[in-house]
Amino acid sequence: MLRIQFSDYEALREHGRQTYPHECCGVLLGRSVDGVNEVEEIVEAGNTRTDSAHNRYNIAPVELIRIQRQARAKSLDIVGFYHSHPDHPAQWSATDIAEAHWLGCSYVITKVADGKPDVTNSFLLRGTGEEDKFFEDEPIEILVAVGASK
Repeated sequence: MLRIQFSDYEALREHGRQTYPHECCGVLLGRSVDGVNEVEEIVEAGNTRTDSAHNRYNIAPVELIRIQRQARAKSLDIVGFYHSHPDHPAQWSATDIAEAHWLGCSYVITKVADGKPDVTNSFLLRGTGEEDKFFEDEPIEILVAVGASK
């Protein structure tokens, strides 16, 4: 299960709106507790794909290392990644699984339809290595702060 604050959930969806018609991407920081990836912070990343940014994304290794160091400084881990699918379903593609390497992490995909965030789904990367990795549908629990309203 992915557990995320409503404000972070809305922020990653908004990121997809802002980058439309290109894919957005980012990193989910938090802790994995009893099989639940608990998000404490999201970090927007730049999409370095210049050849097909409308349907592919890439986070530069130097940026990912910076984000990982930022997480460690806060005693957090990378628990997932997110990206958008402009005018395409919020389902993983063959490219998404081929380029997913962080076993145990959540991979969140938001469909952005005509510039508006639509469906958001999460998939947990399972397996023991590259040869047997697979995505499993993952429920999302959205937390609303006490005193806040949707």
